[in-house]
Amino acid sequence: MKLRIFTEPQQGATYDDLLSVAQAAERLGFDAFFRSDHYQRIGAGDPGPGSTDAWITLAGLARETSRIRLGTLVSPATFRLPGPLAISVAQVDQMSGGRAELGFGTGWYDGEHAAYGIPFPPTGERFARFEEQLEIITGLWTAEKGYSFEGSYYRLADSPALPKPVQRPRPPVIIGGFGAKRTPRLAATYADEYNVPFRTLPEIGEAFGRVRAACESTGRTVLLSTAHTTVVGADRAEVERRAAAVGENPDTLRERGLAGTPAEVTEKLAELAELGAEHVYLQILDLADLEHLELIAAEVLPHVA
Repeated sequence: MKLRIFTEPQQGATYDDLLSVAQAAERLGFDAFFRSDHYQRIGAGDPGPGSTDAWITLAGLARETSRIRLGTLVSPATFRLPGPLAISVAQVDQMSGGRAELGFGTGWYDGEHAAYGIPFPPTGERFARFEEQLEIITGLWTAEKGYSFEGSYYRLADSPALPKPVQRPRPPVIIGGFGAKRTPRLAATYADEYNVPFRTLPEIGEAFGRVRAACESTGRTVLLSTAHTTVVGADRAEVERRAAAVGENPDTLRERGLAGTPAEVTEKLAELAELGAEHVYLQILDLADLEHLELIAAEVLPHVA
């Protein structure tokens, strides 16, 4: 199992905040640094400096780190046209020496779309556009020469399909969600990794089972992963302090997330491994608390890596 650090900078973080966490995560031995892709704070609270752009952030981090993998969980298909997004990810992959990963989804937060003038189609259309984008982006990356596409929403004519990513045949594509029909099919068709965020163990097992079944029909293998809000403390008092600092209930997190002492969290990770999870994204909400990362690296990481 590989542990990955996952941040939510729309809740209030500058590029320098993210750089500090990414470099600490690399130094401490975590596998990856991921960030959400949002343009507005979710929920009440101080927006701080406002959100930063995900792929601009990752481009900067690509030049200021050397080993850790970098990606989004997840970029909405509504935010960017598929051709320019394929170029952006390919360039970050080049800038990082082949460490970029694209977490990709339909988009869901209508408020940020309204706030920044981004069209937000109905659910059915968003899924249809999402599938066309998946085909286009992966097609542009893997095309040997030119690339053309004719769909209901997008048309590409004689694209040079450049630049190419370093990773061949392409950077990993991550699709997440808990949908029972469309999501498993899309993951089994296009994804390299399927992620279930913020669910209980039984729910994760059900979702993994649906994707495994879908993969039987496509003949592909998809890596399985999950994401959880994470609060670890040396003792109960420290767990409660860290949970309070991010507005979370530690008892709720024990059920739906990762919370407790290092021994408790290690035990939960072992249960996730039994379900088939190979990557676990640790959602870290207090980006100023680097001692939190140090504790996880020292007391949890050695038992699962």
